[in-house]
Amino acid sequence: MKIFIPGGAGLVGINLIAAIKERYPNWELIVVDKKYQSIKVAEKIFPKVKFICEDLTKDINQKWPIEIQECDICIMLQAEIGSKQSNLFELNNVVSTKIILKQLKIAGIKRVIHVSSSVVNSKSDDLYTLTKRKQELLVAESFPKCVVLRPTLMFGWFDRKHLGWLANFMVKVPVFPIPGKGDFTRQPLFVGDFASIIISCIIDSSISGKYNISGLEKIRYLRLMRIIKEIKASRILFIHLPIPIFAFFLKLWAIISKNPAFTTSQLYSLIAGDQFEIIDWPNIFNVKSTPFIEALKITHNHKKFSKINIPF
Repeated sequence: MKIFIPGGAGLVGINLIAAIKERYPNWELIVVDKKYQSIKVAEKIFPKVKFICEDLTKDINQKWPIEIQECDICIMLQAEIGSKQSNLFELNNVVSTKIILKQLKIAGIKRVIHVSSSVVNSKSDDLYTLTKRKQELLVAESFPKCVVLRPTLMFGWFDRKHLGWLANFMVKVPVFPIPGKGDFTRQPLFVGDFASIIISCIIDSSISGKYNISGLEKIRYLRLMRIIKEIKASRILFIHLPIPIFAFFLKLWAIISKNPAFTTSQLYSLIAGDQFEIIDWPNIFNVKSTPFIEALKITHNHKKFSKINIPF
């Protein structure tokens, strides 16, 4: 099995590589990503995986279109999730997809598993949501028998954003801001389970269609932060900030930081009140789900992987 993984140096990609190498060490993986620092870390963890540091919005004078020849399948992961530069959403979510799809046709790759997002079903209309909807349509039009997976907020090893960033933040500062009352519901999905779902789709070529993959346990944001605080043995003090003030500080942070971990658009998505469909994905994909608290302990207490930080 030879697999092409565009955008494979992020949270899902590196966890997927870890799962594949544990279960199917002979599978050949071609990972293409433009995040140089992330690739350098991943190369040390997985020396037998071929990593190519190139921009997927380009296919002229690039190595990756040649390297993906004879691949059996593409696991499409590339995406712009949060950025101060609005043009990057269209570039990395839409333009890159058009170029990849063109090269898949040239290479004769007929099987595609596309990792979309639960936001395509959300109330949000930010640039991430709009471009992810475009991306999903492009893939489905080019590969009608593809698999489209729409995960909710994920957490796990190698998480440089989301819950991983928040967990690291908790052990560095004395106070931790909570937007509003923190009473909005989250449906976090363990990325280890999601990697298992992808592997099931690789093995079973009869699987096709669109699937909303949500965390099976609904949890309030404040309780989620308290659980992470306990697991990290943090003594941090929670402070509640009104949403407008929280958003104001995020805007200040965006001015100071070139690549903020959390943006105002992500804040408004967080508090939008979306409730995502829960399907019986453990039975559909023959995957055992990991209980939420157990998954958090695996994430933060693993002897090797919990200590590896992917550069932001």
